[in-house]
Amino acid sequence: MRTGNTKLNIAVVDDHNLFRKGLIKLIMLGDTKNKYNILFEAENGIDLQGKMMQPPFPHIILMDIDMPDADGFEAVEWLQRTHPDIKVLVISMVEAEASILRMLRLGVKGYLSKDIEVEDMHMALEAIANNGFYYSDVAAEILNQNLSKSGKTESTSIYLSENEREFLKLATTDMTYQQIADKMHLSFKTIDGYREDLFKRLHVKNRVTLALYAVKHGIVTL
Repeated sequence: MRTGNTKLNIAVVDDHNLFRKGLIKLIMLGDTKNKYNILFEAENGIDLQGKMMQPPFPHIILMDIDMPDADGFEAVEWLQRTHPDIKVLVISMVEAEASILRMLRLGVKGYLSKDIEVEDMHMALEAIANNGFYYSDVAAEILNQNLSKSGKTESTSIYLSENEREFLKLATTDMTYQQIADKMHLSFKTIDGYREDLFKRLHVKNRVTLALYAVKHGIVTL
């Protein structure tokens, strides 16, 4: 954990040099208090491993998904095995539901689109540096309505049956709703009923934000 005036070390992993430089510029443009230090850049997961042979290590890594040799999923999986304390902020054009859910399960702290602005970047870095989450665009509504509230108080007031908890756990995977129904030995209609009911009770509107809510509020432990 950083203390005092220690700078936040950041690494940028993306196969496009121009975009890496663009992200660094975004960081530097809003760094009025000189809080950030760009530790290194890497082109992919393999390059990242080569630059993580010895300290200093980054506090936060900005990670793309679609990269040659070793993509973002492989890179994050490697980080979880070898450097579990390092936080990852995904910045990618890939916004498929399955990709977001997979990264969520891998423990990333944020997920942004590449069309971000200076404000988005610094809000994300600040939130993640303070042990928070930042999922703008994809999860803006759930973050605004639920994650800024008192999570523990809210989550403990919601009763969930064993089947609902199992459904939530499986909903954070890349399984389809039909596969979840098969796994739980229930009808698709029953699973759809769980989905609709939880959407209403948890005040969410899609599967990604349902998963984010469950993780953030401790309903599901990944």
